[in-house]
Amino acid sequence: MLRFENVGKTYPDGFQAVKSLSFEIKRGEFIVLIGPSGCGKTTTMKMINRLIPHTEGIITINGIDISKEDPVALRRNIGYVIQQVGLFPHFTIEENIALLPTLKGWNRPKKRQRVEELLHMIGLDPALFAKRYPKELSGGQQQRVGVARALAADPDIVLMDEPFGALDPITREQLQDELLSLQRKVNKTIVFVTHDMDEALKMGDRIAVMKDGTLLQFDTPDKLLKDPAHGFVEQFIGKKRIYQNPEFIPVADIMRNNPATVLSFRSPARALTLMRHRRTDTLLVEDENGQLIGIVSAYDLQARMEDIETIAEITVPVESVLDLSATAKDALIAIEQAKFGIVPVVGTDHKIAGVVTKGSLLTVFSKYWTESRGESVL
Repeated sequence: MLRFENVGKTYPDGFQAVKSLSFEIKRGEFIVLIGPSGCGKTTTMKMINRLIPHTEGIITINGIDISKEDPVALRRNIGYVIQQVGLFPHFTIEENIALLPTLKGWNRPKKRQRVEELLHMIGLDPALFAKRYPKELSGGQQQRVGVARALAADPDIVLMDEPFGALDPITREQLQDELLSLQRKVNKTIVFVTHDMDEALKMGDRIAVMKDGTLLQFDTPDKLLKDPAHGFVEQFIGKKRIYQNPEFIPVADIMRNNPATVLSFRSPARALTLMRHRRTDTLLVEDENGQLIGIVSAYDLQARMEDIETIAEITVPVESVLDLSATAKDALIAIEQAKFGIVPVVGTDHKIAGVVTKGSLLTVFSKYWTESRGESVL
């Protein structure tokens, strides 16, 4: 879809803002460019629509070299959203959204239909907002209109230059969620510039980390968190940031690998002996193939010792079960629904692989908080 081949930007005074970038963006991907101020991320994005012309290498869109395209026509086919929105104050909301369709010669009914469609899509009632002016809208509403304007001519690519940077944290988070929801509907190729790593991790399918005009790593959020390819990447992300983003922590990293289990045909006495040995008040019950059947508690065992022969008779189903593709975030949700405070983890064959407990979760996250304060965990 979009390809950079050894692309660079050198200014007349010899300053190299961007140095030999090579990467490819697939259709429908949400790509985030991030790095410290002056790293070249905004320059890289603006080279895509030739607001800043590249001086080395080749940029192609759908196999076509953009340097051979008319820059005005190129920009009219690429959506663009900036931090300060850039709405024309003397245009109504309807006229702002319809700007590019007007320049492209759309007729009035087609423009009106598109404006109404987009206003509905961004959650603004056309009957209430179409005839208003930008000053009559809140900052968050103006930013929504800016996104709608970028989508008006139905471009394949949308560039977004720190679009939520000037908003308060609550509005910013809300618009992030709305943009992700909108992206699932419109499936555009989005290149998004930010300096906020939390925003990058939340929004991006892949994230490009830049420094001094070079690309240090271009990977998925979980790959960046778990396997930073460069010391600066690790430092910029923050060594402990993965613990602030439990959706990127595999459940295998937090589960206990040797859970207390018992075969379903065992006697209550045998089960209680296992409990004392393992210092636990619950056992996961499995069949002869190691597949999870349910759970049994010490309370139930002691209450029914005299009238049952095997623990199968008092085994209860487990309310929450996780598989190995789950994350710590899934475990945090599941543990709240777990009657006995434990969540079994099973493999694809439903065999017991481990268990998550409130204790194992607390151990992982308390270790992070302790280390982040520079204290010993011992």
